[in-house]
Amino acid sequence: MRAKYFSRRAIGLHFALLLWIAMCASAVWWQVGRAVEGNSLSFLYSIEWPVFGVLGVLGWYALLNLEQVTVDQQMVRREYEEKMRAQAVTARDVTRADEDPTLAAYNDHLARLSHLPKKRLWGHG
Repeated sequence: MRAKYFSRRAIGLHFALLLWIAMCASAVWWQVGRAVEGNSLSFLYSIEWPVFGVLGVLGWYALLNLEQVTVDQQMVRREYEEKMRAQAVTARDVTRADEDPTLAAYNDHLARLSHLPKKRLWGHG
């Protein structure tokens, strides 16, 4: 529970939500003021900004409560990636003799990139 609400990413989300709500509240205040001064279109905008604020809260909630990937799911993903890499290496070895040197260098670069560590995703712990 602590990591869910007090991780670095979660604190960043909390800050973004507070900033979003403050911006929506100031926009509501501004639009209500304009509507009182006689701008009839501002009545619509003064209703629209609170809706945007609520959508921000819903997005914040959804990002904090994404399903966590289990260890079993990670293992299945790794096995699948290794299987696909092995198939790609096999296919590459078959066509390597007929390959253009520039294309071969590019394919070697892509093969090196495929073995680098992956970036952390929001739902992956």
